[in-house]
Amino acid sequence: MSHPVHPAVVHFPVACWTLATLVDGVGLFWAPPWLWQLAFALTVLGCVFGLLAAAAGFWELLKLPADHPAGGTANAHMGLALTSWCLYAGSVFLRLHDRQPVPPDTLALALGGAGLLVLLATGWLGGRLVYGYGVGVTSREA
Repeated sequence: MSHPVHPAVVHFPVACWTLATLVDGVGLFWAPPWLWQLAFALTVLGCVFGLLAAAAGFWELLKLPADHPAGGTANAHMGLALTSWCLYAGSVFLRLHDRQPVPPDTLALALGGAGLLVLLATGWLGGRLVYGYGVGVTSREA
């Protein structure tokens, strides 16, 4: 795999969702209207970028040989990433009323928090794929 795209684009949903969850946490103690609007926008952007990262990751998964020892870890990584995306997408839909963003309720906040926990596990598995199995790493011949 030369120049894999997934590691380059995955930073965008990770950053957006992490910041959105942090902003939601701050919003529990200090809640000006622009704060929950910022969290909503970051969550939506994370979902959009997450689709791009998922497509790139799936494309690169297809390049992985079927008998590669990282196959199980790669599938777990993909499953957790899609779970995280679903949790954040659910949070987005719970923040909409008549197609207008509204302040998040408890369930929307809980989905975002759960999405972050799953995202952390996803990232750990992604690191294991690269640093443990060398997926996407080009070896240099001396």
